[in-house]
Amino acid sequence: MPATKTVTVESLIAEHADGIAFAAEEQPATTVDDFAAQLRDAIRTFDLAGINGIDELESAATYLIDAAQSTDPAEQNLFLKKAAKGLAYADEMVSELRDMV
Repeated sequence: MPATKTVTVESLIAEHADGIAFAAEEQPATTVDDFAAQLRDAIRTFDLAGINGIDELESAATYLIDAAQSTDPAEQNLFLKKAAKGLAYADEMVSELRDMV
């Protein structure tokens, strides 16, 4: 059975910060609040470019904030899994945007 990677707020930000920052035309975020704000800025860019998946990114931003604020480990884990699911296609969206510019 393969080892599963522990998902944290920090790991999700680290994994997606550069691409989302590109789409938001900003420097990569390092905090959950800044990353959520950049996700929302990137959503506008993706929407204007006609790139699908913006609803999932909006949900991911909300779940990341909820996970960061939660004190219940089980609840936090659930929010992180949902945020990761919402970010699953973020790299593809960024790649599609890069191909356009």
